[in-house]
Amino acid sequence: MAKEKQEEQQKQTAPENEKAPKKDIKKEASDKKDDQTVKLKEEIADLKKQLADKDDKYLRAEAEIQNMTNRFNKERAQILKYDGQDLAKSILPVLDNLKRALAIEVVDDNGKQLKKGIQMVHDHLVKALNDHGITEIKADGETFDPTLHQAVQTVSVEEGQKPETVVNVLQAGYQLKDRVLRPAMVVVAQ
Repeated sequence: MAKEKQEEQQKQTAPENEKAPKKDIKKEASDKKDDQTVKLKEEIADLKKQLADKDDKYLRAEAEIQNMTNRFNKERAQILKYDGQDLAKSILPVLDNLKRALAIEVVDDNGKQLKKGIQMVHDHLVKALNDHGITEIKADGETFDPTLHQAVQTVSVEEGQKPETVVNVLQAGYQLKDRVLRPAMVVVAQ
């Protein structure tokens, strides 16, 4: 009988002993799941941060490309606007020489015909320059403007003249659209 009691007690404690490890196993499994969940949440947070960083870099790169495109278009427009500036500067002395040739008085028929030919060349050259936005700067009788005129001489104000007024143009000035190619060399009354 004592043996039976012992067996009975063992049977009763055995299930308790078996239950204890099952609880531990369940607890360990639950802990592992919690650890995995925490690790996955950390990984998700890290991935979200990386994605946000990549999005930020992408947006910055996109903005930089847009700025470069705008800058390129602006520079191209400037180049097109002032296209031919160097050529125009090279042609201006030719135009000056044609004006000097036209200023000479001629009396014979050959000289008059030559002057007429020079006048035609001058007129065509002026028209070609005007067609491309190159115009002569108005100076004679205008108020002196240092952005358009270069004062090479000053004279005292005479009757009928206003101070700071251009009284004589020594060399014509020209501008390409709104940019001065060469300022007009003038005499200013002071």
